[in-house]
Amino acid sequence: MNDPFFLFGLIDTSPLEMLSFALAITMVLLNIKQSPWAWLFAITSAGLYAIVFYQAKIYGDMALQFVFVAISLWGWYQWLFGGGNRQGIAVSCLTTKGWTIVAVTWALAYAIVAVLLQAFTDTDVAHIDAFLTAGSLVAQYLLTRKTLENWHLWIGIDLLYIGLYLHKDLYLTAVLYGLFAILAFVGLLAWKKSLATKESTA
Repeated sequence: MNDPFFLFGLIDTSPLEMLSFALAITMVLLNIKQSPWAWLFAITSAGLYAIVFYQAKIYGDMALQFVFVAISLWGWYQWLFGGGNRQGIAVSCLTTKGWTIVAVTWALAYAIVAVLLQAFTDTDVAHIDAFLTAGSLVAQYLLTRKTLENWHLWIGIDLLYIGLYLHKDLYLTAVLYGLFAILAFVGLLAWKKSLATKESTA
């Protein structure tokens, strides 16, 4: 049912990875458009990718998918009903204090996840897995708050994930994260335009 095969005779993948890939691409495209429906695709894709990463022994990333499901439910609510007027939140930017909180949170989360992975799993990529897992949590939180800088974080994180997935022979997922990096740049430009429009209207 989920036996691996070569897509186009080139990419070693599986039906489950392909479906997760398609859902994840749809999710990012909807995020760029600031569509609340993006969160439905995020939840489904994360659930499927948890299985893919478990099979590849990328346990930090596997656990991250379950957190993504919970965060996505909250993000869905925020995009629909958040804000003072309960009409959904708008794009905003991080302050200097916000950047400090991001850096400290990322560092603490990395340290905790790295210790847990080394103590309780047989992973051979504990530190990079922990670093990217922690960064993804921070970036995903910023996305739920429609913070512009989430796209800056995702660009860097996605590029680093490419190397991890190539190391784990998840070639289609490596391609996906290459597309994610490109789409994150597109999202950054689109949200900057949205923010400029909001500011000019105000």
